[in-house]
Order: sequence, then C-alpha cells, then structure tokens
Amino acid sequence: MADSPTPSASDPIDPIGMFRLDGRVAIVTGASAGLGRRFVRVLHAAGATVVAAARRADRLTELAAELGDRVVPVATDVAVDAERVRLVETATEIGGRLDVLVNNAGISVIGPAETEPLERFEEVLGVNLTAVFRLSQLAFEPMVTSGGGSIVNISSMLGTVAATPVKQASYCASKGGVANLTRELGAQWGRKGVRVNAIAPGWFRSEMTEVMWGDEASERYVRRGAPLGREGEEHELDGALLFLASDAGSYVLGQTIHVDGGWTII
Repeated sequence: MADSPTPSASDPIDPIGMFRLDGRVAIVTGASAGLGRRFVRVLHAAGATVVAAARRADRLTELAAELGDRVVPVATDVAVDAERVRLVETATEIGGRLDVLVNNAGISVIGPAETEPLERFEEVLGVNLTAVFRLSQLAFEPMVTSGGGSIVNISSMLGTVAATPVKQASYCASKGGVANLTRELGAQWGRKGVRVNAIAPGWFRSEMTEVMWGDEASERYVRRGAPLGREGEEHELDGALLFLASDAGSYVLGQTIHVDGGWTII
C-alpha cells in the first residue's frame, strides 16, 4: 500500500477518499466474533478484500456469505506458526499483494497473579504478543513488495494502566508488550514503507468482556472510571481503524491511539 505523495496546493482536496481501501488486501485475525468481526465489516465497506482469520471456521464462513465478494475465510490458530505462515501466504496469493494486517486475536485470564499458572501466562503472551510479532514479521516482505503497507495492532488501555481490581497480569503484560513492540517495529520499518501503529480500546462489549455486563457493580465500575461515563460502542473504533489502515494516516508511525472514553487520562 504505497502512501500517497504529499499533495500540492493545486491538487483537489478529497479527505473522504483518503480513507478508501479499494484494490487492497487486508488480513484481520480474531475475526469470528466481537471487535474482529466488526473490523472485517469496516475494511470491506472501505473497499478492501479481507482475509478473515480465526479458529471458528463456521463463523468465518457465515460472515463471508453475509458480506459476499471480497471476504475470504481462513481458519487459523495464530498460536501455531505453520498456520500463521499459511495465512499470510493465502492472503498474498489472493490479489498478488498484502496491504493491511490487523492483529486483533487475543485471549485473557482473570485471577490473582500469585496463583496464575505459568503455562497459562505463557499461553496468553503467545497469542497476544508472540503471534503479533510473528505475523508482522511474515507480512513485512509482501508489504514491501506491494509498495508499502499498514500494520494495526490491537493493544488495550490495560497495556498502559493496571487492570486491578480486574486481576489480569498476563493480559496487561502482553498488551503493554504490544504497545512497545509497535513503537519498535514502526521505528525499524517506517523508512521501508511499512507503518506500524496500534489501537488501545477501553471497555467494549465482546466475548472477552461479557462477564462485565449485566453485573451492576461491574457496570458501575466502567461508568465511574471513564470520563465519558459509559462503555464504548463497537462503531466507535471504526474511525481509528480506517485512519491507521489507510492513506489518511500516512504520516502516523509507532503510535498507540487510545479509544477508551478517557479512562487513561485521569
């Protein structure tokens, strides 16, 4: 995805067109539900061909049938390197290029750090951090070959602040790692045409956070902690995603955009 040249004063102004992704190929991991499913819809609506990756093949097939052309389901476990390799190869073969990678797949475990099993801690970091690095590494060469690209990592506000009283040591560690990995990859790859940025959502309704909703104390905790006084709605990530994935964000590099209702500002 070659970034657009700097416009001159005589060039027509087309701010909406900067967000289009026509003719481009994108990968979204964790695409079978929640935010990942929404990300597929958004990139597809902006004109991209989207390779939707997740472990639940039936849900991917359902999404592809609903959206029609330009959505390709690929059953993938991002914890398995052979499947990560196959995913990137498949995406590159589809249109002969790769322009956007959205590293969204993630898992979590809740419980006191002192009793969290080491193997579970390692599993969370494997999916949430190691897979992000490896998929980015695999996407690098085809993106350079395509003339450039954009990697959008889905971090979390809990990569910036502690989660307690919702105790999630491994999740916080992994998402903090994603934020700094984003900076480092951006610094290394920016001159080669591959932009790496991240989005850090706050509290949004998803499979991962479903235990929060319907519980009065949990919902009060969310409302109290966010200066906007509520949880996020899934469409409120659309703008940040398109901004970073498209030419609209062509001069943005290594940044983590917090979409958290102000949770991390106080």
